[in-house]
Amino acid sequence: MDKKESACKYTGIDRDYSVADLAAFHGHLGPYIVLGYRIGRYAKKNFCSDPFQMKAVVFCEGVPPQSCLADGVQIGSGCTLGKRNIEISVSDSLAVEFYTENENKKEKKKIVIRPRSIAFPEHGENDEDSERLIEMQAEEMYFMSDSELFSVEIEAASSCEKIDS
Repeated sequence: MDKKESACKYTGIDRDYSVADLAAFHGHLGPYIVLGYRIGRYAKKNFCSDPFQMKAVVFCEGVPPQSCLADGVQIGSGCTLGKRNIEISVSDSLAVEFYTENENKKEKKKIVIRPRSIAFPEHGENDEDSERLIEMQAEEMYFMSDSELFSVEIEAASSCEKIDS
């Protein structure tokens, strides 16, 4: 689904964000913001490029660190709290669902992205060491392939197909 043309100068800007950009937005660099960002980028590039036509639901425990996934999804997909097209749904399982509707709102499309488990590093000798190990893990995750980070299912109407990405 392509984005609509706009006469506005700052509508439709698309760019990749670095790990430093993610840390600046979120306050620190952790695995869940990186994972959310990569999921959001995947959805924007492969499902719907227009963040005004898409809605995201982040299924997680509802508290940090899992809820940090939502910050990454926002910056990666363009679905934001301000536009009211992203929400967190408290769940025992971790997933992000993206939805679109066609203009007459009769046909909906959905993509479900399920993160693979994260093997967190052993704790360091002190809190500072532990935080650095987590940050290093997040940096490594930023450069992993999509298929190492998550699996993807696309639904259109009543069909569902699973894609390994």
